[in-house]
Amino acid sequence: MASSSSHPRRYHVFPSFCGEDVRRNFLSHFHKELQLNGIDAFKDGGIKRSRSIWPELKQAIWESRVSIVVLSKNYGGSSWCLDELVEIMECKEVSGQTVMPIFYGVDPTDVRKQSGDFGKSFDTICHVRTEEERQRWKQALTSVASIAGDCSSKWDNDAVMIERIVTNVLQELNWCTPSKDFKDLVGLEAHVSNLNSMLCLDTNEVKIIGIWGPAGIGKTTIARALYNQLSSSGDEFQLNLFMENVKGVQMRKELHGYSLKLHLQERFLSEIFNQRTKISHLGVAQERLKNQKALVVLDDVDGLEQLNALIDTTEWFGYGTRIIVTTEDRQLLKAHGINQVYEVGYPSQGEAFKILCRYAFGDNSAPKGFYDLATEVTKLAGDLPLGLSVLGASLRGLSKEEWINAIPRLRTSLNGKIEKLLGVCYDGLDEKDKTLFLHVACLFNGEKVDRVKQLLAKSALDADFGLKVLVDRSLIHIYADGYIVMHFLLQQMGKEIIRGQCINDPGRRQFLVDAQEISDVLVDETGTKNVLGISLDMSELDDEVYISEKAFKKMTNLQFLRLYNHFPDEAVKLQLPHGLDYLPRKLRLLHRDSYPIKCMPSKFRPEFLVELTLRDSKLVKLWEGVQPLTSLTYMDLSSSKNIKDIPNLSGAMNLEKLYLRFCENLVTVSSSSLQNLNKLKVLDMSCCTKLKALPTNINLESLSVLNLRGCSKLKRFPCISTQVQFMSLGETAIEKVPSLIRLCSRLVSLEMAGCKNLKTLPPVPANSFSAYSVFHVPLRRVDIWKTDWMMNLSLTFLT
Repeated sequence: MASSSSHPRRYHVFPSFCGEDVRRNFLSHFHKELQLNGIDAFKDGGIKRSRSIWPELKQAIWESRVSIVVLSKNYGGSSWCLDELVEIMECKEVSGQTVMPIFYGVDPTDVRKQSGDFGKSFDTICHVRTEEERQRWKQALTSVASIAGDCSSKWDNDAVMIERIVTNVLQELNWCTPSKDFKDLVGLEAHVSNLNSMLCLDTNEVKIIGIWGPAGIGKTTIARALYNQLSSSGDEFQLNLFMENVKGVQMRKELHGYSLKLHLQERFLSEIFNQRTKISHLGVAQERLKNQKALVVLDDVDGLEQLNALIDTTEWFGYGTRIIVTTEDRQLLKAHGINQVYEVGYPSQGEAFKILCRYAFGDNSAPKGFYDLATEVTKLAGDLPLGLSVLGASLRGLSKEEWINAIPRLRTSLNGKIEKLLGVCYDGLDEKDKTLFLHVACLFNGEKVDRVKQLLAKSALDADFGLKVLVDRSLIHIYADGYIVMHFLLQQMGKEIIRGQCINDPGRRQFLVDAQEISDVLVDETGTKNVLGISLDMSELDDEVYISEKAFKKMTNLQFLRLYNHFPDEAVKLQLPHGLDYLPRKLRLLHRDSYPIKCMPSKFRPEFLVELTLRDSKLVKLWEGVQPLTSLTYMDLSSSKNIKDIPNLSGAMNLEKLYLRFCENLVTVSSSSLQNLNKLKVLDMSCCTKLKALPTNINLESLSVLNLRGCSKLKRFPCISTQVQFMSLGETAIEKVPSLIRLCSRLVSLEMAGCKNLKTLPPVPANSFSAYSVFHVPLRRVDIWKTDWMMNLSLTFLT
């Protein structure tokens, strides 16, 4: 048997399938969705299988993180498929590879028992094989059919099912990809090992343990590392949830008693099942969870009511459930009957010194001449890991003399409290970086770093340099996937700094992030020129709020306005009964879900606007004439069902992404709207059901993705760019693919599923696409989905 350590993971996914059943329809769409989501799948290129390629297939199986087994009618009649399956199940057993079965047109029971049409196919191949082979295949089929998978019979169409499967693959890859987020953290491995022992994972009981320690000691980091390990370890928890900042719900909502419990359970169920859940009574959680084996982390709990609401008794959960609670209050755990408590103590002097040195010098020890200074700073930090990391980073790169000058202030300011320590680090920033820190704390925590840089471009903040400063000072962390994360304590400190700017008059602060305070400022029209940003989740408003047409009149310096609904299905609570007369011209970000007016304010000049998002709006026309849009890079008017035409975007020369999905009354698009958009990369107008045509006299230089799927009245093939890579034109009324398609030398995928009027394809030389084919043969390809309308399709092509 091969060991998992001897096989590097070259592929994300290995698909095992019977070509005659799925290659021409399901498989090609599946490969496209994998590719669009950045998932690297092994492809055999449609090569006829022979024994000479078996070593390559075997190696690909062992070098994949996930195997997708597409069990179709003739799968059991293919010795190649069955041999692949035996190898896959062995890989699962030996190396823990994830196996995800898809029952495509077959019943799982027929696969498990080798019965029905599937069984007939299996029996046919077994007649000419040895008993040993038959038993190996039979065992593999029984095993794979016992794994929960997707059944095509439960889905209306392949496209929706494939999207679900790819989502599951992405989630699985996230779990099984080794995390580097906690690499080299001092002492972390020992903490995780100790907690694993406490959890007794080999028992079937429901077990709750507590992680207790002061703020900044590392409880959340330890719990997150443990959660990442367990959720990807193959222990087969049916549900996984890391519920962050539990106490923050009560702080924001000021809820108590029954209302608090109801709200917490709604959040808990919404997050653990990954869908918005509303409940009417407190018995729902127990009913939904009682048969589920779950892994749950409740992070930063500070009230007994919170525990009573979320984990009242172990009987709420299925056998094998493990629950971890982090808190600063040990008495809270005791009061709830949680007797197994892991205390996160302060690191030893040696560990604390090592933590400081890693952040101050990038090494485990201090350079010559700095040892005594580093030792004193370690003591001043109170051996608190968060304090050690933040303070060490603030001193990084300083000379010995600068260290000596800094210590007296640290000695008088810290007093062993993390808040003062963090304040010292904030005070050490220059004014620009302080302002950038507050921007992140109030608006951009959890956002992509490239997006933040774009929104702050051409400002006085120098975001590119400033973000590096904040990273170096350990005030933020930028993860490998590009997301900015600020520690909760640091974020709270930033918000407290903003609140302290004017405690009793929020309209005079730089940023507004509290729902009630934003409501008061807008209703009372007390906003001032001090306000730079507003971020409001409208679903947090308790009641409907009515604001006047002049609500933003005095906020002349407002740059970031985000009024969104975290749960889109909820009724909009922020109302503009008399419309809106004014929006500040300095706006860089304008995001308003369910914009309730037919047109933007006539005096609005969006010359600084970088992002415009007005989804599900009542817009009929965005604005009149040509607007100064040189800064605009992103526009999303999706589901604006009354809008009839795209505004003149000739001035939006830097626009990169344009989303107009489900704009059901959009009929035409003028040349002036698109012809200057030479930086446009994505144009998505899917499901614009009245759209008849796109302009023909343009060639967008940067367009990579064009999605017109579901534009059922579109008859003419869209020739708007020779640079396009992905085109989705399914379920349109297109009758002919023009010969100009041969000019699209970068085309990777052309999807035209459900184009029932399509009759002809042009002759296409082989060198036009590297490979030209029909019926979903992979590589760089043209995909024409085979359905009942194919009998009317005339095919002409050169290979």
